[in-house]
Amino acid sequence: MSCAASALDNGLALKPTMGWLHWERFMCNTDCQSDPENCISEKLFMQMADAMVKEGWRDAGYEYVCIDDCWSSHKRDAQGRLEADPTRFPSGIKNLANYVHSKGLKLGIYADLGSKTCGGYPGSLGYHEIDAKTFAEWDVDLLKYDGCYLDWKLLGEGYKNMSKALNETGKSILYSCEWPLYEWPFQQPDYTAIRETCNHWRNYADVYDSWSSVKSILDWSAKYQQIIVPSAGPGGWNDPDMLVIGNFGLSHGQQESQMALWAIMAAPLIMSNDLRDICPRSKALLQNKYIIAINQDPLGKQGFQTSKGGDFEVWERPLSGNRLAIAVLNVREIGGPGRFMLALAPGWTHCNPDCNVTMILPKYQELGSVPLQTNMTLPVNPSGTVLLTVTPRSKLEWKSFL
Repeated sequence: MSCAASALDNGLALKPTMGWLHWERFMCNTDCQSDPENCISEKLFMQMADAMVKEGWRDAGYEYVCIDDCWSSHKRDAQGRLEADPTRFPSGIKNLANYVHSKGLKLGIYADLGSKTCGGYPGSLGYHEIDAKTFAEWDVDLLKYDGCYLDWKLLGEGYKNMSKALNETGKSILYSCEWPLYEWPFQQPDYTAIRETCNHWRNYADVYDSWSSVKSILDWSAKYQQIIVPSAGPGGWNDPDMLVIGNFGLSHGQQESQMALWAIMAAPLIMSNDLRDICPRSKALLQNKYIIAINQDPLGKQGFQTSKGGDFEVWERPLSGNRLAIAVLNVREIGGPGRFMLALAPGWTHCNPDCNVTMILPKYQELGSVPLQTNMTLPVNPSGTVLLTVTPRSKLEWKSFL
């Protein structure tokens, strides 16, 4: 694998970001009269912060509580600054940040480099310096910066301007971009420039609460992996969008597939769900320390699809400690479990004379030493994934696909 380009030099996102974001689950629900428990309000974010501490999310590594679109007033104040909607955020963002920080967590906020946000609220076009200073004064820790309502040819300049403005505040603010997402329809983005500007960046369409959506993101990521994978590494990551685990649309097996493949892709683990009311099995998956360890592996290399054929896709990621993570996804959506021959995983060729194998999904199991010429087969449920780590006895030299 070729070396990643220079990362944005703000000392942040040395491992993929972990946290919670409101958008996929709560969207632009501003109706606090009819739906006070689920509207975009300071109460919602305080309750999520409370849950992250009480239910073990913070201890598992999830540290950011992130506000998405629809938090602000529809107009700037007399000094041209953004302000939170006074009805839904009566205490203001600064007080919310203080509350979140008191829980040992960090606060993220949302803005847009165009004239309006995607939801129609004030954008930062012409105001990026004021907005960066405002976010720093509010003690915000992360900015998700969208790209609606702007000529695509101005994306690069706009994202660079905000990156510079954030750094000039003197406060460490993690910078989450959507630059390539808005540029891909017109041309191949410059990932060297993106990595120098952003801590992570969205490439493809918004995730929905459905398997077809998750699978489309995986398919896109595999199609363009030779372009996007080399850009990832400590300080900057490809962002395939939110984890929708614990919502309504995915089976348990599909939830395991999203978690496993996001770990393989060294993706930010940003949940969008209701932490106040989540299925115990989904919670256990999201807090699975073995999967999180793959995602957060200090080697910092993004994995990728190494084979595709018949009913199976194989995705592999080099890990620290001379290890390899292997995910086998069954793309069939009918029938019972398919059987995948372990020796057909491309990375298995490194297991000469053998590998120590640990199964992480669908259940944790030490499989012990397995020889190169093994006949072991793995049952993989439809749209499910088997996740393994393997440690060769010989020194692993990862062969790049590039």
